[in-house]
Order: sequence, then C-alpha cells, then structure tokens
Amino acid sequence: MNQCVAAFDGDPAVEPQAFRNCLGQFATGVTVVTANIGDELVGLTVNSFASVSLSPPLILWSIGESSTSFAKFSGAANFAINVLAEDQILLSRHFGKSGGDKFSTVPWTKGKNGAPILDGVAAFFECGTESQHRGGDHLIVVGRVWRAVQFERNALLFAQGRYRIASDHPGDQITRVAS
Repeated sequence: MNQCVAAFDGDPAVEPQAFRNCLGQFATGVTVVTANIGDELVGLTVNSFASVSLSPPLILWSIGESSTSFAKFSGAANFAINVLAEDQILLSRHFGKSGGDKFSTVPWTKGKNGAPILDGVAAFFECGTESQHRGGDHLIVVGRVWRAVQFERNALLFAQGRYRIASDHPGDQITRVAS
C-alpha cells in the first residue's frame, strides 16, 4: 500500500479540475495534427496521441466536440501527426489557439497525403482515417500510418500543466547495444 497522502481521492465527475490534475501526472508528447480539407488547411495542438498497433501500423488521437476544428477533422480522409521538438513550445501555443489562418506565419511543406508537415519537428506520421469512435465529449480518430519520418531531435513533453523535456534517468542502467 502506498504510504503517501493522496492529493485527490474522489469522484472525477464531481471534481473535474482535480481529475484533470490527476491526468496531468501522466507525461505526454506534444503534437500538432494537420489536414488539408478542400484546400483549407487546419491544425490543432493535441496531446492525446498514442500508438495502437504495429501490424497494421495504427495510431490514435482525439478531438473535443467543442473544438472549432471538430467538423473539419471529423470529415478528414487524411491527416498528419507532427511530433513537436523540444524547442517548439511557441508552435504548440500557436496551434493551441482557435481561429485564424494558422499556417501563414509557420514554415511547412505539403506532405504526400496533402496534409501540412511542419518544419523542425522531431517526427511526423502521414495517415489515412481508419475509423472513428465516440468517447464522451470527444471523437477518437484511429489512423493508418502510410509514412513515418523521424529526425534526430528531442521531443517536447507536457506534464503537470507545464512543458517538459526528457532526460536520461540516473537509475536507468540499461546498456544500449548498437544494431
């Protein structure tokens, strides 16, 4: 049994901010999901990104029904997941705001599936929408990855309500073997 005193122990439906704080204990990567829908570029910051399967290569992310981009992304056939690098906090904040042309001041290139690929990211995944599922007030989008590209950059993280960076843990004694 954990001997620590709990900061919260209750019903998340009654205390949503405390529930949000509990969720913040889990560090996530920071991504920007982008799409080109009828020649209109859309993008938003998302930390609900996760891998689903290696075979076939599937990922997922979710978008809230209250998002101004909900209607566009819920109908998108293709999209890209841009994994932000540790020096892209401003880009995360830029795509975290609603409205306006988010791409006019941001360097990007058109991906093979038409979705914008942001410059300087740690990795990106070009995907086709495989399926969608309702989950409370969110839509969970499962994407089939058609192209994955990784760069030698450190990823930006978010935990406990703040941006973070990853570093090696001093307790990790695993010896890396070159392949």
